[in-house]
Amino acid sequence: MSWVIPLLSGGGPLFRQVYLGLRQAILSGTLRAGDRLPSTRDLAEQLAISRTVVLLAYDQLLAEGFAMGRGGSGTYVSEGLGTHGPKKMEAQANPRLSRFGLSAARMPPRVSLPERRTTRVRYNFDYGLSDVGTFPFEMWRRILLRNARRTAVRDLDSGPAAGSVSLREAIAMHLRRSRAVVCDPEQVIVVNGSQQALDLITRVLIERGDRVAIEDPSYGGTREVLRAAGARLLPVTVDRDGLNPAGLPKDARLAFVTPSHQFPTGAILSLARRQALLAWAGSNHALIVEDDYDGEFHYEGQPLESLQGLDTEGRVIYVGTFSRTIFSALRIGYLIAPKSLTPALTSAKWLCDRHTATLEQQTLAEFIASGMYERHLRRVRRGNAGKRRALLEAIDKHLGGRVEVSGDGAGAHVVLWPRKRVSEEAVIARAASRGVGVYGISGYFLGRPRRTGFLLGYSRLNEKEIREGIRLLAESFQ
Repeated sequence: MSWVIPLLSGGGPLFRQVYLGLRQAILSGTLRAGDRLPSTRDLAEQLAISRTVVLLAYDQLLAEGFAMGRGGSGTYVSEGLGTHGPKKMEAQANPRLSRFGLSAARMPPRVSLPERRTTRVRYNFDYGLSDVGTFPFEMWRRILLRNARRTAVRDLDSGPAAGSVSLREAIAMHLRRSRAVVCDPEQVIVVNGSQQALDLITRVLIERGDRVAIEDPSYGGTREVLRAAGARLLPVTVDRDGLNPAGLPKDARLAFVTPSHQFPTGAILSLARRQALLAWAGSNHALIVEDDYDGEFHYEGQPLESLQGLDTEGRVIYVGTFSRTIFSALRIGYLIAPKSLTPALTSAKWLCDRHTATLEQQTLAEFIASGMYERHLRRVRRGNAGKRRALLEAIDKHLGGRVEVSGDGAGAHVVLWPRKRVSEEAVIARAASRGVGVYGISGYFLGRPRRTGFLLGYSRLNEKEIREGIRLLAESFQ
């Protein structure tokens, strides 16, 4: 416990100044009944005075009943003094917010995740989550502990802004194999989750009023960071084949896309459309931000390579995260920048928070380089494939021709599109009353929703729970 007690040269005896400072803290409620006072040795060291002075002050507090001693434990504020907590300010300052601050203040508190339920439901088709049940936490703990033990003290100072060399090399190696990303470790910038990557890209490349193409519907985290930056959002329609390049504006500076599993519809952008998107960027001198949040999970046929892997002009910035494959609390993501943008984005990262946590980077680098990450991904893919199969079979059995399904070719969520007009709110409420949690898609459209739909994530449910949850959900459509 640290205390600041002003000691004035003309303020009377030092012990009395210390006594009055502590007495005021007790009377104002800053120190409450039962709170432990700092030890006399610690307080003397903090105030740079003799311990004898502090002992005299404590003796006065004890004598007047403001404090009481407990043998072998310390000195505590006496019970029953009737303090009512710290004084409330009579008036609150109303500082002027910047444009960014005003945009942030108007932003909904949750822009990228479904509203967490205050009451638990038995069958929660929550989405955007990793399958933590299959993650090898015991092995992760061993690697983390080993790195903590062997890390030199000098390595616990500030690290490289772009990330540790070992992790950047491991990420580059993995992405070249699994996603056909063309990159050197020097192009990798380690960030605190993909949301920070989107924020850094926006800060470096977008001025207020710049025109930016964005999928409609789209990921809330992308939409809101662009709005806060003052970008002019130009929605581009998404259909069953993903973003339609024919709708791309000619004067946009950037386009933000999720080609491997469009969020939220789950559509996979075809090769022809990927090529058309790259051609648009080249002819309009624009850049593309590829958010590959779910690129590791593909279930039918050969997965399409990343958009970045098709780029021959350095127009694609590739963004990825470990939140979906490991666990969200790790808060480690990455961006792969064209070499011309690497210095600016690295400096922006340094200005933001200097660097990402060192021990976690070292642990993740070893986890990837040792092959454990790839083995974990294979387990998750097999588990997801079985859950997906159970989900589609249950939908076909219980919902039949009442809904269309999109997004089942990749990722870990699908979207149900009712063939007849229904109320999202009513279906969600009826499902919740049956112990089923589903989530509406309308909030992801930039303007008025064109369709009604429901997102169903399945990473945290087993096959039996999925089948029973869909059976109960079907009753909510009646």
